[in-house]
Amino acid sequence: MSLVSDSALRRALARARDGKALDVTEVTVLLHARGEHLDALLEHASRVRDAGLRTVGREGIITYSRKVFIPLTRLCRDRCGYCTFATAPHKLPAPFLSPDEVLEIARQGAAMGCKEALFTLGDRPEDRWHQARSWLDAHGYDDTLSYVRAMAIRVLEETGLLPHLNPGVLTWRDLQRLKPVAPSMGMMLETTSRRLFEEKGEAHYGSPDKDPAVRLRVLEDAGRTNVPFTTGILIGIGETVEDRAESIFAIRRVAREYGGIQEVIVQNFRAKPDTAMRGLPDASLEELAATIAVARLVLGPRVRIQAPPNLVDSEYALMIRAGIDDWGGVSPLTPDHVNPERPWPQISLLEERTAESGFQLRERLTIYPEYVLAGEPWLDPRLFAHVAALADPVTGLARPDAELRGLPWQEPDGGFASAGRVDLHVEVDTSGRTHDRRDDFDHVYGDWTALRDRLTPASPPATPTDAAAMPVDAAAAGASVNVTSGGASDGGSLTGAGAASGGTAESGATRSAASTSPGAGPDLAARLAPSTAAGVPAAPAPGARVAESTGADTAHPDAGPADASAEGASGVAPAGAASVDGVAAGGASGGASLTGAGAASGGTPGEVRRALRRAAADPGGLSDAEAVALLAAEGEALDELAAIADDLRRQAVGDEVTYVVNRNINFTNVCYTGCRFCAFAQRRTDADAYTLSLDQVADRAQEAWDAGATEVCMQGGIHPDLPGTAYFDLAKAVKERTPGMHVHAFSPMEVINGASRTDMSIQAWLEAAKEAGVDSLPGTAAEILDDDVRWVLTKGKLPAKEWVEVITTAHKVGIPTTSTMMYGHVDNHLHWVRHIKLIRSLQERTGGFSEFVLLPFVHTSAPIYLAGIARPGPTAQENRAVHALARILLHGAIKNIQCSWVKLRDDLCRQVLQGGVNDLGGTLMEETISRMAGSENGSYKTISELREMVEVTGRPVRQRTTEYGVPTDERLAASEASDGVCKSVRRVLPMA
Repeated sequence: MSLVSDSALRRALARARDGKALDVTEVTVLLHARGEHLDALLEHASRVRDAGLRTVGREGIITYSRKVFIPLTRLCRDRCGYCTFATAPHKLPAPFLSPDEVLEIARQGAAMGCKEALFTLGDRPEDRWHQARSWLDAHGYDDTLSYVRAMAIRVLEETGLLPHLNPGVLTWRDLQRLKPVAPSMGMMLETTSRRLFEEKGEAHYGSPDKDPAVRLRVLEDAGRTNVPFTTGILIGIGETVEDRAESIFAIRRVAREYGGIQEVIVQNFRAKPDTAMRGLPDASLEELAATIAVARLVLGPRVRIQAPPNLVDSEYALMIRAGIDDWGGVSPLTPDHVNPERPWPQISLLEERTAESGFQLRERLTIYPEYVLAGEPWLDPRLFAHVAALADPVTGLARPDAELRGLPWQEPDGGFASAGRVDLHVEVDTSGRTHDRRDDFDHVYGDWTALRDRLTPASPPATPTDAAAMPVDAAAAGASVNVTSGGASDGGSLTGAGAASGGTAESGATRSAASTSPGAGPDLAARLAPSTAAGVPAAPAPGARVAESTGADTAHPDAGPADASAEGASGVAPAGAASVDGVAAGGASGGASLTGAGAASGGTPGEVRRALRRAAADPGGLSDAEAVALLAAEGEALDELAAIADDLRRQAVGDEVTYVVNRNINFTNVCYTGCRFCAFAQRRTDADAYTLSLDQVADRAQEAWDAGATEVCMQGGIHPDLPGTAYFDLAKAVKERTPGMHVHAFSPMEVINGASRTDMSIQAWLEAAKEAGVDSLPGTAAEILDDDVRWVLTKGKLPAKEWVEVITTAHKVGIPTTSTMMYGHVDNHLHWVRHIKLIRSLQERTGGFSEFVLLPFVHTSAPIYLAGIARPGPTAQENRAVHALARILLHGAIKNIQCSWVKLRDDLCRQVLQGGVNDLGGTLMEETISRMAGSENGSYKTISELREMVEVTGRPVRQRTTEYGVPTDERLAASEASDGVCKSVRRVLPMA
């Protein structure tokens, strides 16, 4: 370990003592503390820890979890140089523990009072070992995670123990699958050092799941999915002291932004025989103590910090002084299979040693008390009863008298009882919404302040506002903490289970370092910033995002080695288009800051003229730079752009302007996904929340049919109580009542939710939905198909790659879809271009898109606008330009370009109708989503109003079906009689 000067240590310690912002350099200095400097460091860390325990009502308490260790499989596809847990098939009696073996361990643990079943296993062993693949096939499991899920359910049902899952690297969809069966999950970050991963002979070389970018992406995805997650660092495996500091800051960033890091383990390397690293010296316990103390200062009082008690020899007091508040899982039954040479201490001994340091040892559950007490969205409703049976309802800790017994695990009963403000679809146009934001605005979307920090270029640190960044004596006195713009800071209210804020605010140097560490992405603000037409960066090569962005999907286990083109079909993306499995519609854009977030600075008049000539001569040949230049067209150039688009529209579909008589049925608005642009979603207890019964849904479909509708469009929030089969029930309810109705239903996010809850593949779920009556899917939930943008717009919605998979799978099974783009928020013009080109590339492969719908961002009540992050939607010029550009870029691929009268004024609809648009969408009857966001264009339009809107253009107007066919004479007569809107939602009924 390199030495630092005494004066540097004293300066850093003084800043830590005073609660000043520490950067990576200062933290690196503090990691060298020894002797009297280490004593001072431990004192500062202890005071921060104590302040945090007082805040949550656990002063003087250190926790642990009584657990059993279930090594489901010791096979692994990785080759870590220090691991004795992973082994080869010939050394095991079977590739996996059998269900009987799993349950025997769990039952024995329950008999000894254990409450946690820790499932530990290697990463995706079937990818490396054919024996693992054969075992899974023989026992009817698609993959290892399917077996994990099944065994977690068996443990819940037959023993009452709570599963904590450590299956290694998980994708966003994996987390969706596993959350309903486990109150918590975990994966050690270990280190952000790329050297240990990339250089031969280092600890993680040859281990695909140890890519730091991938592991950080797992932490982020867990936060987005609202999974209470355990992580940590492993010290002494060849990393530098600077690596340790950067790893702690990387965890802090994720903890602050998403609030899902429930504990951080600081673990010391212990050399083991028969491993490649057997000759490496162990990390000293002083190193461990210094690292724990620094982690406490950086992560703050709200994050729980743990040191494994079987790895600290007898130095329990030293670790308590360093700032731990948890000893982790301790088993009275099973060994630590990862460190088998280090037996667990007896719980009675641990209690004695903890008491000697002035603390009381208390048992917790695998899910930490803060998350137990918060409940939704951190705990899935299917686990409520299991957790409630073991948890103290006041403290959230384990109940000493809890009875361990199995409880049924099943889909929530019902979920379709009529509840809440079911008349919102009518009242939204009269009395409106009750509040301009939902009651949990401050935390359901993640930490607003952390999000701003991620989007803001490096700058001097602001005055710290969290308890850990305050002077320690103020924090120790229980000083209150400011909460600004919805950003819950440390020491504030824990409602929503703790957006865990850091202990030391990032300085400019820290933020710069964090932004270049894996997972933070290199200067996200720059990637989202306005782009210029000249020098627009090319789409990244497949796999390039691994090192560049917030964790590469291409490096995830479910991505093949060349996931380059649309779903990896050919390995080559269309010219100028983004890779599809690379998830980014361009990935990176040039520019400076995010201020203004979306308005591209545009091309010069000469560039615009050249791009116009190219668009007229070769619409499909426009480069990204030329297309971006066209989005800046103004005046006569904009009129020329519109004229080019309108000529192409005439060639593709003629002069008719079409519309469909349909009804939107949003069956619930209860949702905890955390989309920051959505003002429709509500918490179940909010005044504007509602859920419709199946009968109410069917009644509304019947009303629509009586009014001449040919389509219902059904979408809803991701209600935690709805089972995965709920979507089938909805489609069946409509079809049973109105057999001739076209059911246009369920966004890709809802498809993923349904498939995850039922543990079905996407294809199997879609086939079942089709059988239940779903005729087509809305291609919503697309927003902008670039994850750099998506993870600003939403906390927890599906990644772009998952959207693509749902859509292409739907097309494969014969379900057509629409395609959409929501724009004008935190994006820029290059994102729009690449999104449209990606849509075209998918259409050229599948032919399954019926239309492309442009959805300008409605800002008024959108949370991300209220938080001061998004701009107030696109300008009129941008709306005209992007509708025209969509027609040009999609020419020859998608015939129908639709504008949204809900989001555009009538006069702007008329303008885009003269610039490439041929479809107005539907009469809708009840449009609630945009109205909740602040759209002032009403929740329906009659046929007369649609005709009046188009009349000035001189073009004919025609009613269509969903498939753009001609409705029957009976449907046309019924819609004419009602003017396309059912009576129950009409503000003024027409004269007889």
